[in-house]
Amino acid sequence: MLPSYFFAHGAPSIVLEDNDYTQLLKQFKEHTTKPKAIVLFSAHWEEQIQTIGAADTYETIYDFGGFQDELYQMTYPAHGNRELSEEIQSLFSKHGIQSVSNEKRGLDHGAWAVLKLLYPDADIPVVALSVNRHLSNAQQYEIGKALQELREQDILIIGSGGTVHNLRNLNWRSEGVDEWAAQFDSWIQDKVESWDTESLFQYDKIAPYAQEAVPTNEHFIPLLLAMGTGDANRQAKLLHRSYQYGNLSLSCWQFN
Repeated sequence: MLPSYFFAHGAPSIVLEDNDYTQLLKQFKEHTTKPKAIVLFSAHWEEQIQTIGAADTYETIYDFGGFQDELYQMTYPAHGNRELSEEIQSLFSKHGIQSVSNEKRGLDHGAWAVLKLLYPDADIPVVALSVNRHLSNAQQYEIGKALQELREQDILIIGSGGTVHNLRNLNWRSEGVDEWAAQFDSWIQDKVESWDTESLFQYDKIAPYAQEAVPTNEHFIPLLLAMGTGDANRQAKLLHRSYQYGNLSLSCWQFN
């Protein structure tokens, strides 16, 4: 069974950076079986109803401003997979999750920046999936759980977001780590590794500095979605964690 993953996507400029985290992403394909397809939940695609990408070829969405000119020249023309999109819709229906398809939307930077580092040739079919910040944390987990059998088909499932993501609190000149961010991530690590979903589903109420770390939850949701896809085995491994600008976390979780 192919593992599933949570990747923090940081700032859009991550695709241009060379550090320990981007090296991990760039070397990912060397240590992992090449998947038949990729299913990716992006924090930057929000919908009220679970939406499934069904484009033949995805356009590249530049959903950011003020970054290097080079970023606006990049493309990631991944192909979709209609058959897989339909299978995902069937799995959601089987588990009582309402969903719709979208044949027009491209890949936002939460998707393509990560994918360009993982598989720069864009030679693997992709099905993009939306997130819904208005669902409970338990419901997010169940959405991921509904897709876990796809892993048996050598399909790679990715959640792309960020556990500590508070743009108002960034310190652009900082080379250290803010203590509040480290404490929040340490708490999350303990609960994920012990698969304590009861606590995780209440993280916004009981985790230290939860409001500072997660002022809005769209970037945290992909962690719960990816974790849900590992419900059968419940084995989690933190592959990397570092920080930029004082508190923007760059983390990678593997769920076996």
